[in-house]
Amino acid sequence: MKANCIRWTVAALCWFSASAFAQSASDEIAKYRQLLADGNPAELWEMRGEELWKKKAGPKNASLEQCDLGRGPGVVKGAYAELPRYFKDVNKVMELEQRLMHCRMGLQGLSKEQATAQHFGATGKKSDIEALVAYITSESRGMKMNVSVAHPQEKRAFELGKTMFFYRGGAYDFACATCHATDGQRIRLQDLPNITSKAGAQLAYTTWPAYRVSQGEVRTMQHRLYDCFRQQRFPEAAYASDTITALTMFLAKNAEGGVYNAPALKR
Repeated sequence: MKANCIRWTVAALCWFSASAFAQSASDEIAKYRQLLADGNPAELWEMRGEELWKKKAGPKNASLEQCDLGRGPGVVKGAYAELPRYFKDVNKVMELEQRLMHCRMGLQGLSKEQATAQHFGATGKKSDIEALVAYITSESRGMKMNVSVAHPQEKRAFELGKTMFFYRGGAYDFACATCHATDGQRIRLQDLPNITSKAGAQLAYTTWPAYRVSQGEVRTMQHRLYDCFRQQRFPEAAYASDTITALTMFLAKNAEGGVYNAPALKR
C-alpha cells in the first residue's frame, strides 16, 4: 500500500511539473512573439507582393491588377476574408492560390508550370506566390471572416473538406482531427488548436499565412496543409488542387466571424 502511494505521489508530481512546464513554455513563446510582432519580417513579403501585383509580366505583359478575387476586378481589400468561394467564370470553388494561378495564366499568359513554379520558398529561392499571398491577405487584416456556403458547390466543398478532416489513413492511421479535434493538446512546445471549436478554428485560421522564424520564410495556408499531410505520412497533395481547396473551405468556414490578423509570426 505504501509503495502504491509513493508511485501515485510521484506520478502526480510529474504530471503537475509537466503541466506547469508546458504552461510556462506557452507563456514564454507568447512573449517571444509579442516582442517580434512590431518588426514582423512578413512585411517585406507584403511589400514585394504588392510590387508583383502591379508589375507587368508574362507573354501578355500584363499586371494582376484586373484579377478578380471575388469582389470585382482588381479589388484586393477584404477579398481574402471571403475565400474560398464559388467563381462563376470557372464554375468552381477556388481558394486564394488556386485563383492566383488562374489569373496569372489568363491575364499574364503564363503556362500552368510557370504560374505554379517555386510555390514554396527555399533558401536562396524566394517565392513570388508567397509574396503575392502575403500582400493580398494583409489587405483583409482587421476584417471578420465571412465565407459563404450558399452556392451548392460551396456547400459541397465544405462537406468534402469536413470528410477529409476526419478521415484516418496513412502509415500512422492519422487524421487532421487526431491533432486538432480536442482541447488542450500539444506537440513538443506547440499548442494544437481544436479546429472543431469556433474559438480554436478562429485562432488557427486567422493567423495564416505566417512568417516562420525557424524557416526564415513566409508560409501560406497551402504550405501549412502540405506540411500536415507530410507529418501524417499521407501522399503529397497536388499544389492548388480541389482537394486542398475543400479542406481550406472547411477550416475557413469554421473560423466564421473571427477577426483576420495575418500574416502573423510563428516559431
